[in-house]
Amino acid sequence: MAGFGWRAGSKLQRWGRSCLRSFSSAVIPSHLKNVGFIGLGNMGSHMARNLVMAGYKVTVHDINENSMKKFEDDGIPTKQSPLEISETSDVVITMLPSSSHVLDVYNGSNGLLRGGGPLRPWLYIDSSTVDPQTSRNISTTISRCHLKEKRGYAEKPMILDAPVSGGVPAAEAGKLTFMVGGLEETYIAAKPLLLSMGKKTIYCGGAGNGSAAKICNNMAMAISMLGVSEAFALGQNLGIKASTLTDIFNCSSARCWSSDTYNPVPGVMEGVPSSRNYNGGFTSKLMAKDLHLAMASATGVGFKCPMGSEALEIYRKLCEDGSELKDFSCAFRHYYAGKDEE
Repeated sequence: MAGFGWRAGSKLQRWGRSCLRSFSSAVIPSHLKNVGFIGLGNMGSHMARNLVMAGYKVTVHDINENSMKKFEDDGIPTKQSPLEISETSDVVITMLPSSSHVLDVYNGSNGLLRGGGPLRPWLYIDSSTVDPQTSRNISTTISRCHLKEKRGYAEKPMILDAPVSGGVPAAEAGKLTFMVGGLEETYIAAKPLLLSMGKKTIYCGGAGNGSAAKICNNMAMAISMLGVSEAFALGQNLGIKASTLTDIFNCSSARCWSSDTYNPVPGVMEGVPSSRNYNGGFTSKLMAKDLHLAMASATGVGFKCPMGSEALEIYRKLCEDGSELKDFSCAFRHYYAGKDEE
């Protein structure tokens, strides 16, 4: 454990438990108080605001000046670069669109790690959806860095990969699920912070395992959505209404999230993207990106994913045909030519 920058395990475990007790009594531990947040998109903006509402001292950065101005207008401090965020934060959270954005924010000329010099933040949390190898590479880089000021709980800076599930509605409601990779003791220490933005945290193992869990989850989600959409479209061609099939699926073995919570057939379920012309939600472009990450990771370990590969081709086709900004459930209409429920 000491090789990773932690002091005696028993001391750290006591510290981690005290963090959770402090959180439960609404007192924010001092080592988590000053939070820098980078990435104020659809997800990150809600996550950062939930931290503010929970009482954390949050400073934000985004390359989009309009996104930062919304926070400035609410009295939340902003910075012009990741480096400036690093100089004022004890913890830094990143929520970015892709692996290349993450690498630039961490390793760029004005990045968080600024060439490997001494760092102020003791903890970095990357909630972006990236490939596991990117997470592991950044973890290795951070393990070689040093803190400007050693803390009683950490001798070196630490990082967790902590992608999320739940989408924009869960981000806004503070009900995200975090899939976390990294040292377990770091996870325990960071849990109060994560639970200010989510309802559940799941420890997945070492560095990169959170990212691995996320791309596996999204591959399964894509495949199940396509399977359900294909079955609904087939049913319509055979003369069965989608609402009837939905009732059957949801009380039998075909039941899944794509049928009972996120139904892709317009007119069957209210409050989901299919009920608003597939606007809002998780775009086909993002699904194609995540499937590409999954397939590249599978290739890297010599594993074949025939269904994942086919799902990637379908979502690439949807994007090429103009549906890249539509929710990924639009495959029902725009790939399978499914009809609205009347």
